[in-house]
Amino acid sequence: MKPILKLACTLAITLCLADPLSACTSAVVSGKVTPDGRPLLWKNRDTDFMRNHIDYVKGEKYDFIAVVNSDNAYLKEAWMGTNSAGFALMNTQSYNLVDVKDGEERGAANGRIIYRALEVCATVEDFCHFLDTISKPSYIEANLGVIDAKGGAVMFEVDYQTYIMYDANNPKDAPYGYIARTNFSFAGKVNEGAGYVRYMEADQVLMKASATGSITPRFIFNELSRSFRNRMLDIDLRSGAYNRPQASGWFVDQDFIPRSSTSCSVVVQGVKPDEKAELTTMWTLLGYPPTGVAVPLWVKDADKLLPGMVRFDKECKAAPLSDCSLRLADKVFSYKQGMGTGRYLNWERLYSPEKGDGYMTAFVSVEDEVFRTATPLLDEWRRKGRLDTQAIPKLYDELDASIKMIYQSLLESE
Repeated sequence: MKPILKLACTLAITLCLADPLSACTSAVVSGKVTPDGRPLLWKNRDTDFMRNHIDYVKGEKYDFIAVVNSDNAYLKEAWMGTNSAGFALMNTQSYNLVDVKDGEERGAANGRIIYRALEVCATVEDFCHFLDTISKPSYIEANLGVIDAKGGAVMFEVDYQTYIMYDANNPKDAPYGYIARTNFSFAGKVNEGAGYVRYMEADQVLMKASATGSITPRFIFNELSRSFRNRMLDIDLRSGAYNRPQASGWFVDQDFIPRSSTSCSVVVQGVKPDEKAELTTMWTLLGYPPTGVAVPLWVKDADKLLPGMVRFDKECKAAPLSDCSLRLADKVFSYKQGMGTGRYLNWERLYSPEKGDGYMTAFVSVEDEVFRTATPLLDEWRRKGRLDTQAIPKLYDELDASIKMIYQSLLESE
């Protein structure tokens, strides 16, 4: 092999290893530090399966809804979801718990484990028993976040043989009431794995928010899922310093929480111990978070009520919300002149404080309206102690109309 070709191959391999596609960012938050006392489970999902949708599954013990890969939805794999018992589960791939063999897929069982656990687990204790009794080696290498209808909020670090629990309700494990994880595990090899800069951002944002009682689903989407702060570089793209005329309006997509490989962002909002599990709400944003909108989903009667905007669509080959968001994301990552250019981010198109526009500004405005519309209904259902399944279709019709309008406007404008 010629020296220059060998160098190019080595560089390409190094970049791939340094920046794994399964590079999720997540947190589990105790109800002790949320303003309404309900636990939260959040995940920004990074993957090479960008086209996602929500499936409803009638499980062995519990029914559930979950994020699945649209390209291989026939597999019994899920990547975050919640079930009819109010049990919710997600994973982030860890890269420092297991020494994998050549050719061995890291965390090969991660998606299958989430799918199966959503079928059979109702509580944190059930999930512990599940991990204790599955066959070993488990082929799990992951940080697995769990909340349940009893107020449980736990992060598990799981390898092929064992696991360690970190309880967000226990001040010894979580002095600020939350546990964040990216793509390394605290029990793993020091300074190995990935996602340390993203972890810095998530940890700093959540630490301040826990002290002020401001960790809500809406806050997480705006301040974490769409964060363009890089703590290592000490910059925030939203400062305006990287927009025109101060700069070119382009930047490199490196170690921000939302990335070109982010396929969705989900926040499961649990219930208080005296509330029905059916009130557990899965706020779901399909697609690239800066060009997406979160909508509330519930497990009860989801076989009939789950809206078409999050279900698989044959024409889109994904959920419509996923497809529309990714089409706009393609305009953000639009520089494709040669190899290795996919990291260039058209920040000006995404966010422009001088003009007061940009995709992200538009979608935050629409999402604010989603929360203003849905939250009073959810509050009323909590007071009544049950979901009003008769009102849900009307809510979805209203949300669908406004979301379709913004996507149609932006996709047709250029």
